[in-house]
Amino acid sequence: MASELAEKAKEAFLEDDFDVAVDLYSKAIDLDPNCAAFFADRAQANIKILNFTAEAVADANKAIELEPTLAKAYLRKGTACMKLEEYSTAKAALEKGASVAPNESKFNKMIDECNLHIAEEEKDLVQQMPSSSTTPPLATAADSPPVPSPAAPAKPMFRLHEFYQKPEEVVVTVFAKGIPKQNVNVEFGDQILSVVIDVNGEEAYHFQPRLFGKIIPEKCRYEVLSTKVEIRLAKAETITWASLEYVKGQALLPKPNVASAVSQRPVYPSSKPAKDWDKLEAEVKKQEKDEKLDGDAAMNKFFSDIYQSADEDMRRAMNKSFAESNGTVLSTNWKEVGTKKVESTPPDGMELKKWEY
Repeated sequence: MASELAEKAKEAFLEDDFDVAVDLYSKAIDLDPNCAAFFADRAQANIKILNFTAEAVADANKAIELEPTLAKAYLRKGTACMKLEEYSTAKAALEKGASVAPNESKFNKMIDECNLHIAEEEKDLVQQMPSSSTTPPLATAADSPPVPSPAAPAKPMFRLHEFYQKPEEVVVTVFAKGIPKQNVNVEFGDQILSVVIDVNGEEAYHFQPRLFGKIIPEKCRYEVLSTKVEIRLAKAETITWASLEYVKGQALLPKPNVASAVSQRPVYPSSKPAKDWDKLEAEVKKQEKDEKLDGDAAMNKFFSDIYQSADEDMRRAMNKSFAESNGTVLSTNWKEVGTKKVESTPPDGMELKKWEY
């Protein structure tokens, strides 16, 4: 039973139904919690789902614990850690995997990529360290031997990166290398962002601006990575922010209206009477809507209208049920057809035959 669920999960994964794949792998794991391959495969599906990369790392670790020689478990862990920008951890997992499967070229390619990112991080860290402008005096024979002093801990460097925005969200990045997740506290208000980073033995970092526009706190989120804290602010209104922080008297920038720009057609001098193209287009659409169809054409239009007004789950259900049933079943209930194969159901009085080519 567990293997059958895993096979269905693989089919869902190949069809890009990653949520379904994760659910099916979870059911297979419930039946067989000691199968390392199930955890490794669920990790692969979790990698494909946004905001579930950490779950993929946990699954890969469990697979490695159950079967230390399973090469694909190390590959999944390396891939997930790279997405989280944990390049040192990713490199260690990939090197272990390469020792288990020395003929697998993917490991060496990904290790080289990790080395590049690690070198870039070290370069950025060196550039952030303050340089000394004074040169210490040279020691002489009369000088007493220097007494070693305990090295002061390196103070973390915080730098607010320039934010960028999309129509529906604003992304803010605070660069903070090597900060534990438990030391980062981010809170969201209607128009307030609060970022507090605690550092042992140092003054805490505070960034608490009043934002340019209002946000939806329950839809906002943040993620603590190895070199930065990435914050995503969900806009309450689809407007362009002129800046990250609110400034009194600053005007709002309206959302660009692409449709209106397209509709403004250039006008050229002509002796012919001008045609109202918008009116003609409206008339054509009205004729199409009022057109009465019969037979198969009417049926096809009926199903086409359902598909156009359906949400993503309904469309997936329609496509899956129609394809798997050889055109005999059309369902809009994804919960019903998403986890099983839809069997062919011929109309009453008809018999289903399989053609051999």
